[in-house]
Amino acid sequence: MGNLFAGPHLWILLIVILLLFGAAKLPALAKSMGQSARIFKGEMKAMKEDDVAAGTASTVENPASPTVAPTAPADPTPGPTGPDTTRP
Repeated sequence: MGNLFAGPHLWILLIVILLLFGAAKLPALAKSMGQSARIFKGEMKAMKEDDVAAGTASTVENPASPTVAPTAPADPTPGPTGPDTTRP
C-alpha cells in the first residue's frame, strides 16, 4: 500500500471531515481531543510512577526474596545417634 496521507488523499480526507462535522464544531472537537490527550498523558505518567513505587515496595515486602541474612548451621558435625561410646 502507498502512503494514504500524502498529496490529494490528505485534501480529500480533510474535506470529508469538514463536511461531516461542520466548520463550527471543528474547534470544539480539536479542543476536546487536546484535553483528552492531556488527561491520557497524565494518567500514563501516574501509572509509571505507581509502577516504580510498587516495584520498590515489592522488593522490600516480598517474602520470597531474602531480606534477612541466612544463618549458618549451629553445629556441622552430627551428634551421637547410639549409646555413648566415648566414655570408658
